[in-house]
This record gives sequence, structure tokens and C-alpha cells, in this order.
Amino acid sequence: MLGIATAMVLAGTGSFRHTAPAAWRAEGTRCSAPPLPGRVVDVTASDMGRGMMGGAPGGYGMRMMHLAARPATVSAGAVSLRVVNTGAMAHEVVVLPLPPGQVIGERPTGSDGKINEADSLGEASRSCGAGEGNGIAPGAMAWTTLTLRPGRYELVCNLPGHYLAGMYTELDVTSR
Repeated sequence: MLGIATAMVLAGTGSFRHTAPAAWRAEGTRCSAPPLPGRVVDVTASDMGRGMMGGAPGGYGMRMMHLAARPATVSAGAVSLRVVNTGAMAHEVVVLPLPPGQVIGERPTGSDGKINEADSLGEASRSCGAGEGNGIAPGAMAWTTLTLRPGRYELVCNLPGHYLAGMYTELDVTSR
């Protein structure tokens, strides 16, 4: 299997889709979410072009990957995350509560390039489906519905190395 840095270089050459493992590419995988309950938050998972170390092509910088949530603030209760993967690699979105005073992007990572997700409230990682799976294929959607209390939450991609590469964003939940 290709390493992340190798995949980034291949992606920069435009040959990524032809050389990446089949699990990372799903030519023609397109789908849409069904009507979802509660407040819908659209989350975009993307990779490539978010900034490279030293500007070097194929460089592996902290903003090579990105998660964005719109809206970034919703009312408490049923919240549905509708995730679209616009990148060239598989991604996922895991929902973690943020303790008071903690800033997004500061969770420690293990030697496997992942953060501890023991406090996960749920995730969207099934291509063209709800809940947990093996990752959202490029061009596909995934979704999940959670009941969230007022507070701050960090949405993360916890595939190896993705969190360190910038795949996190904040979702704020307010009282009704």
C-alpha cells in the first residue's frame, strides 16, 4: 500500500487515481444522502492543495488535508452530519466532545498516526451509507445522526496521519 507522503506526490502529478490502491479510489462512486432528521450540517472532507511545506510540489504540510462544517453552529438536539469527500483519498468524520479550554487540532497522536477516539459519539465513515464503515470513498457521501447537547465538538478524520495533516474542525452546539 502506498504511504501518505507517496500518495501526496502521486496526487501532485495527476497520476494518483491510476496508481492508488482500489480502496482509495472509487471511480464513478457518486451518491446522495436521503432526507436527514434534525439540523443538517454539511461537512466537506478534502485533500491536496491546502498548503505545502516550503511550497515544494509534493511537500507534506500541515494543511494538505481539511475538514469544513457548514453551519459551524447549531442548536442542541438531533444533528445530522452529511459528509462529502471531495478529495482523492478515503476519509471519515468522527465526533468527539471538546473539554473546556481545549483547542481543536491539539490532541496527541500515537505511533499509528491516530488520536484516541474512545470518547467518540459517533461517526460517518460508510460510503453511500450511515454510520461506521471502512472510509468514505472519493466522490462519495456518508451521514450520521446524533443527539448532541450544548457544547463544543471536534470533528476529525482519524485515518492514519490525517489528523496531523489538518483534518479537523469545530462544531459548536448551543442551547435551544
